[in-house]
Amino acid sequence: MLETIYLTAAIVAICVFLLCIGIIIKGKFPNTHVSKNKEMRKRGIGCVQSQDREARKKNKHAIAEVEKDKKANN
Repeated sequence: MLETIYLTAAIVAICVFLLCIGIIIKGKFPNTHVSKNKEMRKRGIGCVQSQDREARKKNKHAIAEVEKDKKANN
């Protein structure tokens, strides 16, 4: 039983070490953000955070609610 735990810990340690080597060689951590992926952008797929930020932007062409009520009453 203890041998299995040691073997599992060794395999996990080797995997983490190999992943770290890739980061060290490239000199930076890989960018996993959806909006930076060219193929995702080609397909029109974006990040939920980016889409939310765009949806929350105030539209300069929008009619204010107060103005809508005034036009409806006239």
